[in-house]
Amino acid sequence: MKLNALMDNLGARKNVKRVGRGLASGYGKTAGRGTKGQKARAGSRKQATFQGGQMPILRRFPKFGFTNPFAKHFVTINLGDIEKFIKSGKIDAKKSITMDSLLAAKIINRRLDGLKVLAKGEIKTAVTIVADKWSKAAEAAIVKAGGKISNK
Repeated sequence: MKLNALMDNLGARKNVKRVGRGLASGYGKTAGRGTKGQKARAGSRKQATFQGGQMPILRRFPKFGFTNPFAKHFVTINLGDIEKFIKSGKIDAKKSITMDSLLAAKIINRRLDGLKVLAKGEIKTAVTIVADKWSKAAEAAIVKAGGKISNK
């Protein structure tokens, strides 16, 4: 077998519909668009949300809620994840764990407004964590394991 002899199975590829190529093609004259109307024109289509002239559902219902443009978003990390990454060798337990060290180890993929430590899972290694926020349970578990947590 040679590479230039390779072919698809019959029926694996379908020919492209060539519109506007004469009456004999079956898609000549109006090119399958029918006669007149918005869909027959070039470059003009109804929006996907168009509902035939009645008030659209998106405009019928009232808007509600509020998004605070000044809200702070924190990167969260769990104690169980920290323990797992220490055991796998991604984090050095002797050095302090900061947002920069987590970024360098590719544990988190972006820097937000700060780092928050949560208490999900358990930690047995004594570590120093530099974070912006932490839960009380996380702080208690870190201190119990012999580590410490500090603010920037």
